[in-house]
Amino acid sequence: MWEEKDNQLQRTFEFNDFSEAFAFMTRVALAAEKLNHHPDWSNAYNKVTIALTSHDAGHVVTEKDRKLAEIIDTFV
Repeated sequence: MWEEKDNQLQRTFEFNDFSEAFAFMTRVALAAEKLNHHPDWSNAYNKVTIALTSHDAGHVVTEKDRKLAEIIDTFV
């Protein structure tokens, strides 16, 4: 589940291996590009940690972040 913390929506996803994690990141990247709203994220082997915040709105959670989070949830 997404957690709203420090003016971000945060979530860590865990996959079976690096290939699954990377495929997930690719899907997220394409969706983010379509929305022109890009995540702050990191990857370590099979884990992907994502933080969503709207930099142009003063680093707060906005509807853009919630929409991207909903889309990301469809990829797992």
